[in-house]
Amino acid sequence: MKSRSYHGQVIPINRDNVDTDLIIPKQYLKSIKKSGFGPYLFDSLRYKDTATLDSGNHREENPDFILNRQPFREGNILVSKTNFGCGSSREHAVWAIQNYGINVVIAESFADIFSRNSFKNGLLLISLDSQIIDIIIQSSLSSNSYLLDVNLAENKILLPNDKEIPFLISDSFKERIINDLDDIELTLRHKDQIKNYEDQIKSTKPWLFNND
Repeated sequence: MKSRSYHGQVIPINRDNVDTDLIIPKQYLKSIKKSGFGPYLFDSLRYKDTATLDSGNHREENPDFILNRQPFREGNILVSKTNFGCGSSREHAVWAIQNYGINVVIAESFADIFSRNSFKNGLLLISLDSQIIDIIIQSSLSSNSYLLDVNLAENKILLPNDKEIPFLISDSFKERIINDLDDIELTLRHKDQIKNYEDQIKSTKPWLFNND
């Protein structure tokens, strides 16, 4: 198995129940290209005006929102609280997070559908205890820079004070992310078994393959 690690600035979103409509509003769901959604991440919090996919990039930023402030604007590790990704099912929420440049989302808990969509798209989700989450959020808000190192191969996070935080992740999710596998590539790993099964069916039930 390959090694994969992430290093970067924390983006603290200090709230519970961050829903998918907050992550990316419904007016941006018309496209299914999986790209171009980064500018609309947390749109209603990030900007003072509203827009559509065709509006262009000339927007009035809300200077109080975390993504419009340094050093968080260049962050790539998002940290939030409970039930992150709740609300309606939309893969666009995962795409918007990834398109912005965020590699890892750390929270106390995640909504089930958001977790499944993240799994399918290779976005790393890490659940941590509320006390650790609070330390990371408050420390990042009070620091000019707060960088984390996430070592996926070893299931641990290194804080700026060199304290190591272990985390749990399923082997299947880890393998999928480390090896950049999607559903098709995972299926193709079993192509020999699939071919053998097809050959068996052809020999035992040939009428299924009769085109006449």
